[in-house]
Amino acid sequence: MRSDVCETDGALLHHEVRGSGPALLMISGAGGDAGYYSGVAEELADAFTVITYDRRGNSRSTGRSAEPMDLAQQAADARALIESVAGGRALVFGNSAGAIIGLTLAASHPRVLTGLVAHEPPAVNVLPDGDPDRSFFDDMAALYAEGGGSAAGRRFAATTRGEGTYRWPDDLWKRFLGNQDHLFGTEWPGFAGFLPDGAALKAAPFPIVLGAGAADRGAYYARPSVEIARRIGVPWVEFPGIHMEFLRNPAIFAAALRVLATQMLSREGRVPQEWAR
Repeated sequence: MRSDVCETDGALLHHEVRGSGPALLMISGAGGDAGYYSGVAEELADAFTVITYDRRGNSRSTGRSAEPMDLAQQAADARALIESVAGGRALVFGNSAGAIIGLTLAASHPRVLTGLVAHEPPAVNVLPDGDPDRSFFDDMAALYAEGGGSAAGRRFAATTRGEGTYRWPDDLWKRFLGNQDHLFGTEWPGFAGFLPDGAALKAAPFPIVLGAGAADRGAYYARPSVEIARRIGVPWVEFPGIHMEFLRNPAIFAAALRVLATQMLSREGRVPQEWAR
């Protein structure tokens, strides 16, 4: 594993690179930490150049601000990493809020993607009017305003299936706790207001796949993936496990992602050179 920083728009983005082969950028969700994907990245490093990073203002990256951060900035950071670390193009995987960033990146900077896998984007605004899950972001914002990051963080974890059934790495957990105010105070409005740009995503010149975990059927953060796939006319797939199965069981999650990523990169017979040797 090689770690470095990428300077962009007034921030230094900590990132980690493993392996060789086609570039795979993995965008994390709440907490924005590269450590969520360490296990998966190790599993896939034999076939891909896996790039993980701490999102702006999170963990070991700089750029924290009291001002709300919009999704355009999040997408611009991902684009900068692809341009500086991945040679200008990458397959992108995003989970949760990372999937929202991935969808924004695909719509606004399509030239830097070879494909997108959006895993469980909590894009509740695509759910039907009157659906009780549409209030999730507003409810969490109100709880944060009343009780602060710890109260909001506990409630957030309680809404996520499987959390509490396995242990996070100690260093990742400590960094996450330090990111809670940034998440709820700075990043939250951007995620709360997200609506996918259907026209741009339909026009994307690369494959897009939406997906969700088998254990998350019916969850507020899983249901939007089905609706987005329907709206833009792309495949939907079921992944193994829970919202963060990549942290609970990275080998199983990596096996599923390996198959999907390889199919996306080799579609129509365009097999990457690494597999043709």
